[in-house]
Amino acid sequence: MELRQLEYFIAVSEELHFTRAAEKLGISQPTLSQQIRALEDELDIPLFDRIGKKIAITEAGSILLEQSLQIVRNLQNVKDSIAELHNYKKGSFVVGALPSDLDYRISNLLIDYHKEFPKIWLKIVSSVEIAAQVLENEVDIGIGIMPFPDDRLVRIPLCREEYVLVVSERHAWAGRDSIGIEELRGLDTVMFPSGLIGRELVDDCCRKYGFTMNTIMETTSITSVIHLVKANIGATVQPLPLIRSLNDPALRTIRIADDPPTRNIGIIYRTDRFLGHAAKAFMQKAAEHFTAR
Repeated sequence: MELRQLEYFIAVSEELHFTRAAEKLGISQPTLSQQIRALEDELDIPLFDRIGKKIAITEAGSILLEQSLQIVRNLQNVKDSIAELHNYKKGSFVVGALPSDLDYRISNLLIDYHKEFPKIWLKIVSSVEIAAQVLENEVDIGIGIMPFPDDRLVRIPLCREEYVLVVSERHAWAGRDSIGIEELRGLDTVMFPSGLIGRELVDDCCRKYGFTMNTIMETTSITSVIHLVKANIGATVQPLPLIRSLNDPALRTIRIADDPPTRNIGIIYRTDRFLGHAAKAFMQKAAEHFTAR
């Protein structure tokens, strides 16, 4: 069994089509089919069910795919580790971050990091499914709301943030300093859509008191939420540090005095993921950035 065969097998598993997989690999379709047959002969079991022009991965194929992906990841970790010996200030990695934090809170972190590591190629991906992206190896590091404990993930807490009610300067409650959580009952609000983790944190808190918010408009964009609030369409409930970072005089923040919703922000990455000096330095700067705020 050769690494090349495993790479061929992974490509066929992803495409579930020999011709497309061959084109992706840059080899001929007969060559690819021959290599997969050789792999099946060596293991003495079919890896794919061939149904006409369609194929489906078998149970044995699923087992091999899981192990093959791990082998490829381990090999990449070896390459990354050795590359660190050449020049730790070169390299690349991908970070996943919540859209709202990416828009308003992480820019200074990126600026500071680039000043120290100008040769690092850094990609920031906006996502509300950060844990899933980390587990699927779509990003190397995630910064966001801490997921439930998972043996596959390293979880590093950064900070705990309180949610507050946010209203326009023209809102009837603009002069208030605090409210009780039950006063949210019946209040017109503009929020992220139901199901998003930030929205669920707020909804869960309200459900404990036997009500749901009267959300009259939903949008996935924090910029849009803020514009609607400033237009006095409705209020919103958002993390206090996020609203403070906007520094918008047209907004008013009102503390929720009793049992406010909170979110725990942290860094996550796969336990089997190699992180070089540059990535570790980024995590250190992220910790300093969120602590300072």
